Amino acid sequence: MGRTKLSSGSGGSGSGKSAASLDTHSPAPTDGNTTSSTTAVAEAKIKDLLKELYTLIHQVQDERARGEHNLSNISKTHERMQQEQRITPYYKNKLRGLYNTAMQDAEAEAELLRKALDKITEVKAIRENRRLDSDRPKPIMRRGVLMSMLQQNAVTLPLWVSKPGERPPPLCGAVAADNNYVAKPGDKVAARVQSLDGEENWILAEVVTFNTSTNKYEVDDIDAEEGKERHTLSKRRVVPLPIWKANPETDPEALFSKESLVLALYPQTTCFYRALIHEPPKKPQDDYSVLFEDTSYPSGYSPPLMVAQRYVIMCKEDKKK
Repeated sequence: MGRTKLSSGSGGSGSGKSAASLDTHSPAPTDGNTTSSTTAVAEAKIKDLLKELYTLIHQVQDERARGEHNLSNISKTHERMQQEQRITPYYKNKLRGLYNTAMQDAEAEAELLRKALDKITEVKAIRENRRLDSDRPKPIMRRGVLMSMLQQNAVTLPLWVSKPGERPPPLCGAVAADNNYVAKPGDKVAARVQSLDGEENWILAEVVTFNTSTNKYEVDDIDAEEGKERHTLSKRRVVPLPIWKANPETDPEALFSKESLVLALYPQTTCFYRALIHEPPKKPQDDYSVLFEDTSYPSGYSPPLMVAQRYVIMCKEDKKK
């Protein structure tokens, strides 16, 4: 089973034309002063957000230090109880107070971390909007650079931090998007495209626009090595990728379970293939272990391979009999 896209395969039409060459309209003249002003505003906003992030990180460190001091008191109290080999009303009341304080400290630290993650998300959004608004053509990346970028995007995907009693939202881990959800320009998606020979494949793509009247997306094949190819696809042929990682320790229900049928990005490619979950992540930084369908193996599946949460989505096809 092929693991890279052929020039006439899932990457597009094989015509060799880039997305830019398919646009018959010349870009409108841009006012240099307006562009410079917009850039300056964006830079100033990013600078302010980074200052706020710096302050929040220090507040997290201070809150953690206070929490560690309280946890140390809990540990010392338990040691004294063991030495005395009895649990008195005094120790019960003291531990109750210490544990309540520990819970408050943990929630305060978690709230600061949520605020810090929000600032990081804002910075990334501003930078992405600047990239999308730029008149400069997208750079053509070598295969190695593209693969490194995709890996970095997976590593830096924000971790969802739930509040007590809160359920993970859509697009957190395995939680699917709402039916009325529309991916924004610049969002990465899995797109089912058809090649000239009629073969259909799921590829990694970037949203260009969404037409509400036709209910169709325009997406660009992410694989710059083969030249940008633009596709117009119905909404059912586009699956948004997760925008948060799910924490296996607090939200295991937001992860695909063992033996679930999924679509996963095959390592070192930009194509999604059918696979079974071999092992879900056990820690927040862990990847899925998956078994790709592969008839070259007696079992019909490849040996286990690791794929990041960012690139594992629900399979929209029936399992083969």
